[in-house]
Amino acid sequence: MSALMLALAAGAVIGLALGALGGGGSVLAVPALIYLLGFSPVGATTASLVIVTLTSVTALVAHARDGQVRWRTGLLFAAAGVGPAMLGGAMAGRIPAGVLTAAFGVVAGAAAVRMLRSRPASEGAVTVRPMRAAAAGAGLGAVTGVLGVGGGFLAVPALVGVLGMRMRNAVGTSLLVITVNSLAALASRTSTVEGLNWAVVGPFVGASILGAWDGKRLAAKVSGRTLQRIFALVLLAVAAFMLIDALL
Repeated sequence: MSALMLALAAGAVIGLALGALGGGGSVLAVPALIYLLGFSPVGATTASLVIVTLTSVTALVAHARDGQVRWRTGLLFAAAGVGPAMLGGAMAGRIPAGVLTAAFGVVAGAAAVRMLRSRPASEGAVTVRPMRAAAAGAGLGAVTGVLGVGGGFLAVPALVGVLGMRMRNAVGTSLLVITVNSLAALASRTSTVEGLNWAVVGPFVGASILGAWDGKRLAAKVSGRTLQRIFALVLLAVAAFMLIDALL
């Protein structure tokens, strides 16, 4: 299969995940770029940030139109996580790759188990405590800074489990967090962005954006609890892959 077809297929899957689940984009994009399209780890990480940023913005607009984005909570998460994410990123360079991969798998698996075990969130109004949201956002920023991912796969469980947010609102709000975090990460990677293979990244982004719209429509037809289970199963699969990769 040609690189163009692989990019289109992978982009569609990642867009679907972001649109329907509010996360999982960078978790899926990085392995696809490395193992399917031959990117270097640094190039794959940067390309993933570009793809996830543009796709998240598209999906965010769709969710915002339906009133499913809690802007105040999302901005608190993003703002509180910027500093810890920078510190975590600095620490990541001193941690062996195998340890980082294993840590990624453990965190993803723990988040998945929490999602599977949590009770359905209340459908009533949710009162957000600013300090609690800021603390969760700071912790999220630190973890995602070390692991080098957008953070949606952790933001959704945090918004649901820590803040008691409804799943649909958590999906929309996590897209805001992902967008801000990805833009902040890209700001320090301008030279790497210029060296990307845009003949592959461009179609990847296009397919991902179209997939995000399909994912949004899927989310409107599926119950919040079902989405929560799907998201958890995706996380478990990613966790298993990462842990196996770290051990081999």
